[in-house]
Formats: sequence, C-alpha cells, structure tokens
Amino acid sequence: MDVTERIKAQLAAAPVVLFMKGTPDFPQCGFSAQTVGALRACGAKFQHVNIFEDPELREALKRYSNWPTYPQLYVKGELLGGCDIALEMYHSGELQKVLSEAGATA
Repeated sequence: MDVTERIKAQLAAAPVVLFMKGTPDFPQCGFSAQTVGALRACGAKFQHVNIFEDPELREALKRYSNWPTYPQLYVKGELLGGCDIALEMYHSGELQKVLSEAGATA
C-alpha cells in the first residue's frame, strides 16, 4: 500500500482524524495540544496519527491536503484545517456542530 492509500485508509477508519505531533496524552507541540483540548472539550471521539512516527506520511500528507502545517484535523475525510481554524470553530460553536453531525460526540 502506498502512502496516499494509507492516508485514505486512515481517514476512512474514523469520522474524525487528527494528524498531530505526538499523541493526545503527550502532544509534542502547543498547536497539537490546543487542538486536542478543543476536541476533548466538545466530547469528541477521534483517532490520532502521530506524524513523527512516519516521516514518509508526514511529507505526503502536506501534498495530499495542500496544507503545509500540523496539526491537520479531518472530519468525514475532509480537511477542516489546523489549530487556528479548529479553535475558531470551537469558540463559535461550529466545531461542536460539525462533530455532532459526524457522529463523533456522545
């Protein structure tokens, strides 16, 4: 399976996927930590991918998404954006709505 197929498989495996630096319990950058915080505050169930564990994926995802930075938050296979967009959506209430519609909240 090539790297693009792996990305597509990861996105298909869960309604919400966060490609991040580190893990939700041990984020390795402040932006990843803030994005996890927003998801948790919404009560979201999400999968994460630690981009540090797969350098090939880390580079390929930038091309796949046409988004140069991490974290990258996907809902139903579509890129929502990075930390700034996720936080803006959280503060406006839009993130909760999108996550709920995706079936990712309790």
